Amino acid sequence: MPTATTTTELLSSSQLNGGPKKDANKTDEEPYKYAHLMQTWSTQKYPPLEPFEHVDAGSRALKHPKPRSFLESANVTEMTPEFGSDVRGCNLAELSSDQKDQLALEVARRGVIVFRGQEDFIDRGPKFYTEWGRHFGPLHIHPLAGHPEGYPDIHLVYKDKNSRFNVQESITTTVWHSDCSFELQPAGLTAFWLLSQPETGGDTLYASQVLNLRSLSPIMANFLRTLKATHSAFGTMRSKGRRGSLYVNKQMTKSIVGMKREESDVLLNFLYDHVAMSTDHQVRIKWEPMSVVVWDNHVTSHTATSDYAHLKARRHGARISAQSERPIPTLDSLKMDD
Repeated sequence: MPTATTTTELLSSSQLNGGPKKDANKTDEEPYKYAHLMQTWSTQKYPPLEPFEHVDAGSRALKHPKPRSFLESANVTEMTPEFGSDVRGCNLAELSSDQKDQLALEVARRGVIVFRGQEDFIDRGPKFYTEWGRHFGPLHIHPLAGHPEGYPDIHLVYKDKNSRFNVQESITTTVWHSDCSFELQPAGLTAFWLLSQPETGGDTLYASQVLNLRSLSPIMANFLRTLKATHSAFGTMRSKGRRGSLYVNKQMTKSIVGMKREESDVLLNFLYDHVAMSTDHQVRIKWEPMSVVVWDNHVTSHTATSDYAHLKARRHGARISAQSERPIPTLDSLKMDD
């Protein structure tokens, strides 16, 4: 299994709905189109992850004369000036290898992109998902999540009318995080889509950790560059990405190396609040049917919104992620349009 605890620099460098939209009104007896993608849990023990040399697919597109040509026929709306795009008219399932490289570069540039009208992609099934994802690197196996039978590298999320929501344990269900930041080479380019969704609610929010770092004072940013943090699936973690960005999240970052507990808590809580409250560095994805969201997990945090518990609706999603480079220290933060 992947290592559960590591230490890393505090900064990083570097519906889908196959059925009717009103899925909440379906009865349990009706056949479910995506029943073959329900969660299973394997007892198989996976060997420790081996280090590997990662080649970013987006770096190959830098040499392309028109590195955004895969979007030439698409309608692209920038969700904010520097973060997030909404794309219609681009079929992810039909991208060539060269166009997938361009996709990776565009995701690195914009942080997160939602592609609408992706029924062709979603309905091709798990074998296609894994083949598509492997273009961007070795596929990541989530150590704590369910998966479709026979496809451990497809991470599933699932809630229905019988699920337990944590609304009684906290005043909010918001938990900003990047996936599996405790691993030495955590997930980079990640795609996520919903197979079934409530008629309303269940949105996903994304935050730019590049912009969150850039908005800090030079004194604070330079101080943070000297620090490392411990991350873990059990309560501690560490890592780092492609661009200059914050690499902390409340779910997995546990302490700053070398600081006493009280000092570490003060600084980390400041950063957690900064990420959560900086709405000028966030976008909110409303899940239209047949949408696929692709983001850079190294420099983008996200949180689900579990505001639909009272609707007794099903929310069923699938995710494919490619492992990326090991997070490393950075002295300079790059501009989003570099």
